[in-house]
Amino acid sequence: MKIADQVTSAFQVNERGYYGPYGGAFIPEMLYPNVEELRENYLTIMADPSFQAEFEYLLRDYVGRPTPLYLAERLSEVYNTKIYLKREDLCHTGAHKVNNTIGQILLAKRLGKNKIVAETGAGQHGVATATVCALMGIECIVYMGEIDIERQAPNVARMKMLGAEVRPATSGSRTLKDATNEAMRHWINNPVDTHYIIGSVVGPHPYPDMVARFQSVISEEIRNQLAEKTGSELPDYVIACVGGGSNAAGAFYHFLNDASVKLVAAEAAGMGVESGHSAATTFLGKPGVLHGSRSILMQTEDGQVVEPFSISAGLDYPGIGPMHANLATSGRGIFKAITDEEALASGFQLAKLEGIIPALESAHALACLKTLNASPDEVVVVNLSGRGDKDLATYMKYL
Repeated sequence: MKIADQVTSAFQVNERGYYGPYGGAFIPEMLYPNVEELRENYLTIMADPSFQAEFEYLLRDYVGRPTPLYLAERLSEVYNTKIYLKREDLCHTGAHKVNNTIGQILLAKRLGKNKIVAETGAGQHGVATATVCALMGIECIVYMGEIDIERQAPNVARMKMLGAEVRPATSGSRTLKDATNEAMRHWINNPVDTHYIIGSVVGPHPYPDMVARFQSVISEEIRNQLAEKTGSELPDYVIACVGGGSNAAGAFYHFLNDASVKLVAAEAAGMGVESGHSAATTFLGKPGVLHGSRSILMQTEDGQVVEPFSISAGLDYPGIGPMHANLATSGRGIFKAITDEEALASGFQLAKLEGIIPALESAHALACLKTLNASPDEVVVVNLSGRGDKDLATYMKYL
């Protein structure tokens, strides 16, 4: 495994930090030195052999990579095709988030930062950040929406046990968007000694590119594992859920230039795209600026952000990363809106057929299976981004 090399593609970031018309760095003047320091150094640091060696060592021996690529035979029988599950739920801390967290903390140390601030929605990014900060002996503050603190209580307890301070975001919808706002304010007020770990492919350049590179280990492993299992490293479909979109960016990364591979992104439609309680950004949004980059976001006619809604805290975000915005509008990506009800049904289905309880985020990706009409000979990879322990309280309401 290795961090993805810099490549040129219509679907990857250009030298100005844009994916097609989306991306850039729209930041307040006080944040400019922090972001510029990161932009000027991240590729050089990531290319350093000693950095890559430490990153690879921790992914292997601490996280437990490579994660398995599992042929789900009973699920395949139901959908009459070959379905493989990329088991990111088996990563240490229970989700793909730790790949990026390890990378960014190693990078922060090389930049001389000794404090970490982060935001989290479902809590998986917060737990991953608190975990690696504990491992490295670094002070950690995690902002989390007040509502998410309530519905993701187990992950809040984990963060506190790991030594992190969890600060509630009490403004707006009191979810991920507001936690991100608070974390950015904290970073602006503590520019010298603090690094802000964004957990998804959102935010000002270079965050979307940096996070995608750290998560690209997922698609690199899929290619290698598929070659061993099927004789071809190219599947017909790769499916992943998208809030901000970090697990999807990692799952798609090494297939972006392979036109035969259909990239399917599952967005959270909540109670329905037109219900007024949805987070299906590419269906409801339009171009705008949120959290430092130009992308697609849900907004009113006068540009005010529309509060998102999803049963899944990790997908409860009004925007989408600029990489995914470009995939959606260019047609390279196939975006599907999955309701809460459909996601729950798919979560229960996987549990009963394969003995795996998926995170509600991953359940949205699984719900795309019924829409594919894939043939028996086609190969479908679903990125199982996280495990469902954290969502048991929600699942139990529907047992």
